[in-house]
This record gives sequence, C-alpha cells and structure tokens, in this order.
Amino acid sequence: MAADPYLSVKALTKYIKKKFDVDPHLRDVYVKGELSNVKIHTSGHIYFTLKDDASRLPAVMFSANAKAVKFKPESGMTVLIRGDVNVYEASGQYQLYTQSMQSDGIGDYYLAFEQLKEKLAKEGLFNAAHKKAFPRFPKRIAVVTAPTGAAVRDICITLNRRYPLAHVVIYPTLVQGAQATQSIVQSIQAANQKDYDVLIVGRGGGSIEDLWSFNEEAVARAIYQSRIPIISAIGHETDTTIADFVSDLRAPTPTAAAELAVPSKAELLDRLLNYRSGMYRTTANAIAREKASLERLTTSFPLAYPDRLYRPFIERVERATESLRRETFQQFNYARERYKNLDKQLATRTPESRIRQSALELDALKKRIDQLAALAVRDNTQQLTSAMRTLDALSPLKIMDRGYSITYKDDKVIKSVEQVEAGDRLSISMKDGVLKTTVSERILTSEGERQDG
Repeated sequence: MAADPYLSVKALTKYIKKKFDVDPHLRDVYVKGELSNVKIHTSGHIYFTLKDDASRLPAVMFSANAKAVKFKPESGMTVLIRGDVNVYEASGQYQLYTQSMQSDGIGDYYLAFEQLKEKLAKEGLFNAAHKKAFPRFPKRIAVVTAPTGAAVRDICITLNRRYPLAHVVIYPTLVQGAQATQSIVQSIQAANQKDYDVLIVGRGGGSIEDLWSFNEEAVARAIYQSRIPIISAIGHETDTTIADFVSDLRAPTPTAAAELAVPSKAELLDRLLNYRSGMYRTTANAIAREKASLERLTTSFPLAYPDRLYRPFIERVERATESLRRETFQQFNYARERYKNLDKQLATRTPESRIRQSALELDALKKRIDQLAALAVRDNTQQLTSAMRTLDALSPLKIMDRGYSITYKDDKVIKSVEQVEAGDRLSISMKDGVLKTTVSERILTSEGERQDG
C-alpha cells in the first residue's frame, strides 16, 4: 500500500519554520519602514505592522528589548529596525521579531523627550498654577545631587557665602546610569519626610545621555508631588530637561540655584544699613518738625494768656450748675406731690377700709335678699291659695255633698249602664261611705227601652 502523500498543517508549518531557522539571511536583518497598528501590551510587549508603499510585515518586540527604546512607538513613525524573521506556528504566518528600534530622521532621545514633554504638558504638570512659592529667608535647605563633584561643591560654597544662617543637608544621589532614576526619586521622597524650606535637585553638565535620568517620567512626577518647593539645577544653561519644566523654579547652573534659594548676606546688610540710615533721617526730621511745632504753640496767643482759654468753660459750668439745682428742686416737688397722692390712694385701699366697705355691701345684700324672699313667699302663698280653691271646686267630694255618688266595677269607674250586666257586683262611693250592691236589672233611658238582666 502506498504511503499517504498528504501532510498535516502542523507538519508543513514546522517544515517552513525550520527553513526560516536555517536561513542565515533571516537571522539578522535590518529593515526600514513605517509603523502601523501599534499596540503596547500591559506586559510591555509591542505588537505592530511595518509597512512601505508596497508591502506589510507583522512584527513583535518583546518587553526585554522594548525597555531599551527611549521613545514611545506610535503609528506613522518611520523607524529603523534590527531583528530576525521567523514563522509563528499558531497562525502559520511569518513575522519580524524586533531586537532594537531607532527613529529615522530625529534622535531617539529627542523623540522620547518631546513625547514625554507633550504628555505631561497635557496633564498640567507644567502649569504655573501648580508652582509653589519660596520662603524669603529659608532655615533648612536639602540638596539632592551626587556627593562628590563640582555641583555639590559650588552649591555648598555659594550657600555658605551668601547666607550662612541656613542649615544645609546633602542627600547623596546617583545622577547618572541605570539606577539613577530610582535614586533621584528616593532622595526627593526622603527629603519630603523632613521639614525643609527649599529643595535643590541638580548635577553638573554632560551629554544628553548623562542627563537622561532627569528626563524620566518617574523623576518628573516625584518633583510634581513634592510638598517642598524645588529648584532644578541640571547641567549648563543650554541644557533643558523635563525636570526643569516640572520644578517650581529653574536655575541655569547649580551655583545659580544656590543664589536663587537664599538672599545675599551682603545685600541684606546693605539693606539694613540703608534702613537704619533712613530711620535716623526720618526720626531727625520728625523731631525737628515737632520741635518747631512746640515753639509755635508756646508763643501762640492762647498759651500766652491761658486764663482766657478756660474762662468760657467757667461760665458754662456756672450755668449748668444753676440749671441742675433748679431741675433738682422741681423734680423733688413733683415727687413729693406724687407721694402724697399715692398715700391718699393707699389709705383708701387698706384691708380695714376694704372690710368696712364689704360689710356695708353685705348688709345691703342681706336686706335685699330678705325683701325678695318675703315677696316670693307672699306670691307663692297667693298662688297656692288660688290653686287650692280651684282644686276644691273641682273635687268630686264637693259634688258628693250635693247628693252625687261614684260607682265602681272591679275598681273601674262606671260611666254608662252599658258597662254592667244584671248580677254584677258594684261599689258605690258616697259622701260618708261605700255601698256594695248587685245589679238586678239595667234600664236604658235614652231610648225608653227596658231590658231585663
């Protein structure tokens, strides 16, 4: 049976990859092109496409190599790349594995500088509103720089010469090399843990590579977050770094930074001498003016005849005294008369007088009550007598006196013969007693009829 001529996709891809691996022309290639679809992963890997007018090439740069790139790769940049070409087996496509990347046309350092400068400017780290004010007479000054070299020496000599009252503390710091960025940040943060009035961050001159630590984003943010006002003194006057833009004040040299941080002892002394001379002149002029004024006053007419000054006041006092006496007498008389009136009113309102008055009123009320009671008794007696007469006139007993009687059947008054039958037992009430009788017959007088019981 013949062998199967078909290969798997994986086998074919591995074969192609081995071809790429053994080809020396693909191991170390230099390619120039334009970046497109740049994606920077959180891990630090950079994925992009390198293209020209005719072709496109997928590419990747792992984080270990990407850390050496000074600028931030962006779509549209023309770059010079060194790397190797190989096959990515998972997708079966070849791609460029980038080992180094340089910008084409401008330097890597300059491009990285401009990119970071633009980024921090958009965030507002360079705004003047964030710049902190410096004290006029600082007491404690911190210096972040290398412990040896011309920069620290110039700063210390200048501070001691201009303002020896300030206490200076040096924070030994790496200002160049791979560990310089971290060292600068740590020194700034350590100084912020203490009570300093001014912080100088600087170093001597050098190439852009030597000064590059002061162009790192970490250093810029440490300066921005400092609560102590910072003077940057990095390199020479022509050198400009990101740290200069973020700092509260930039000095062209370390010596100039020390001069900006403190006042001049000689200038302060000259100013004090000028102030003292001015005070002497001002005091002498004031004394001369007051002396001349005193002489004018002592020779003036009022002081030559002082009695004429207080004469009008004596007359005013006399008039006021007389007016006070008169007003006091009037007030006294008014108060005395008012007292008399109140005393009279009080006499009429004593408890004894009130009791007598109430007793008189009580007697009058008793008499009035007696009169009203007698009148009420008389009226009620008359009404009772009249009612009794009327009742007596209407009483059945009165009628009985004339020979009338009242007939009852079972304790009910009989008003008609129709209420009884023959043989009924009746009671007849008369004036002087009661008769018990039995009905033998009933006679109706209205129609002249007779009906036996």
